[in-house]
Order: sequence, then C-alpha cells, then structure tokens
Amino acid sequence: MKNLHWFKKNSIKGKPGGRRISLGEYKRAVSWSKYLVSPGAAIKGEGEEEWSADMSQLFIGSKFASGRHSRIYRGVYKQRDVAIKLISQPEEDEDLAAFLEKQFTSEVSLLLHLHHPNIITFIGACKKPPVFCIITEYLAGGSLRKYLHQRQPHSIPVQLVLKLALDIALGMQYLHSQGILHRDLKSENLLLGQDMCLKVADFGISCLESQCGNAKGFIGTYRWMAPEMIKEKHHTKKVDVYSFGIVLWELLTGLTPFHNMTPEQAAYAVSHKE
Repeated sequence: MKNLHWFKKNSIKGKPGGRRISLGEYKRAVSWSKYLVSPGAAIKGEGEEEWSADMSQLFIGSKFASGRHSRIYRGVYKQRDVAIKLISQPEEDEDLAAFLEKQFTSEVSLLLHLHHPNIITFIGACKKPPVFCIITEYLAGGSLRKYLHQRQPHSIPVQLVLKLALDIALGMQYLHSQGILHRDLKSENLLLGQDMCLKVADFGISCLESQCGNAKGFIGTYRWMAPEMIKEKHHTKKVDVYSFGIVLWELLTGLTPFHNMTPEQAAYAVSHKE
C-alpha cells in the first residue's frame, strides 16, 4: 500500500481545510482500497476504458460521506483534490451485486459525457470487482442540506436563494437537454463549490428518459419523490421538476421537507394528495 502510506504522511497537508487522517480512517481506507491498489503498479481496472483512472496516481484520505452500498472519501488524483466514491458488491447477494455493477456502469457512462458549470465534473473511474470507484472533483462547501442546516433557525437572503435556485435550474436544464432524468434531486445531492456555485451530483439512479421505463423496484428518497415515482408508474422529466420544487421550499424555509412526518408518512400523503 505504498500510495496509502504516502497519503497517511502527507494527507492534503498545507491546503485550506485539510487535516491529517486518523489511524482508524487510514485502516478503513486500506480495507477498501486493497481491491484497487497494488504496490508500484499502474492499475486500469478490467481492460482499458476511456474513463479508466490510473490508480497508481490516486491517494485516498478521510471518509466524509456514506450511502447504502458506498463510501465517499476525499483524496488526491494527479495532484488535484478529488472525491472518491467506492462501491462494494456484497458477496452474499448475487442479485444486488449485479444491480450495483449495472448502476456503476450507467452512472459512469452518463457522467463521462456531461460538461456543464452546474454539473459535478467527472474525472475517472475504476472497475475491479468486488469494488468499483468513481472519481469526481471535490467541492469543499459540502452539500446544500448541510449548509442550510448550519444556518438554522435563520433563513438565507432572498438574493442568495435566487442565485442557488438558478444554479440548480441551469444544471437540470442541461441534463434534460441531454435526455437525462436525475430522479434523485435533493439538497444532499447538490454541492457547493467556490463562490457559492451549486452543482448537481450523484447520478447513481439517473437514466436516459428513453430507457427509464417505470419505477418498479426503484430506490429513491421519499421526501423529494414525485407521486408517480412513489406509485411505481411511468415517469418523465416532470419528476425532476417536482423534486426541484421541494428543494426551492428547502431554500426558502431552511427546513427538511415534511419534517414532522416519517419518510413513509410523507410518501403516503403525497401519493394520496393529503
């Protein structure tokens, strides 16, 4: 683990907001990265893809977020600050493992062709089962949800609300112009960069509108989910417009949507128009 050893000693040292990773964080990073990094080797995953990252140039630092089947680390790739999403396939569930691989392939194929100031910048990826990684730019401002939570109980200025709303709208307009549905637009998937520039991120369950079909078996986030998604019906770009409306409500109030309900109660109320 030559690369990780280097990063333990030099973790984003001297950069604003940087810190040395703990021994525990280092060990956890090693436990995931053993599938990706071999000492002294330049690994490109399975075969040479146009999106393949040179893993010998990737240094993994501290974890700052996690999902159902993924962990997200801060790191450095070719001397650039990056976010590294590591996705792990469960050995005991072949169906879920196949689903996660399909989801990884879909996310990378979409990100590869997206280029817009309000869309997260894709840098590279690595496919080496049972772990996959997706590397994107690192945005130090964190999520919009975190930013709004830190400001509670105060609301943000109207001018800033308008600025952030426009950033989201421009990013989503671009996505839709490419025929892509995000399907999981929410404040946690909107990231703040320099000059309070907001970018749309996390395309794990996005799809081309022509290939989306219905939402059967779909895993989304109830509080931001449109009624037709909850009911597992055919859906269009309108589901993103609905989610955008919920995010606008968050911007104006600073509150989590349907904060006095459980996610299931919110889903029932929305789908039954209560």
